[in-house]
Amino acid sequence: MSLARASALRTKASRADLEALVTETQDSVSFNAWFTAFVANHTKGEQLAVKRLRPGFKPAFFAWLRTNPAHNPDAPADPQDMPQYVVPQQQAANAYDRAGDAAFAKGEKEGGTSDDYVRDTVFLATVLFLIGISGHFRIHQARYALVGIGIALLAFSIIQLTGLQAPP
Repeated sequence: MSLARASALRTKASRADLEALVTETQDSVSFNAWFTAFVANHTKGEQLAVKRLRPGFKPAFFAWLRTNPAHNPDAPADPQDMPQYVVPQQQAANAYDRAGDAAFAKGEKEGGTSDDYVRDTVFLATVLFLIGISGHFRIHQARYALVGIGIALLAFSIIQLTGLQAPP
């Protein structure tokens, strides 16, 4: 169950990551339109480009402008390098990834517990088999040996079962 949930979360993370990439590309194209107008000293083009910026991009853009990038060599290369630049889809993708990691780790642990139960079931079935065939031997020592091995396996299985996590 947890492994299936992890897979579903990874799918959602991939989808959100792709949406984030599209958003970042849109922001880059919008910024390039502004920058082209800026370099051409086309004020109306700059204003139009700013008007068309994605609302989530504007805080980073205006923060970047406050760094005076035209005259400040230490200014970030573009608004996407600013701490104010946030892409909600990327945050969602990161959250889905973290949840997917947690679900996968839980699924791995549950899978290990499941394997332990299967192993103990095989031991218990072996006990039944050994006890069942012991009656078919004419030699009493063989019967006692099979019953003894069965009892030892039963004790081992009970000890193993008591140490396992309880089923959900």
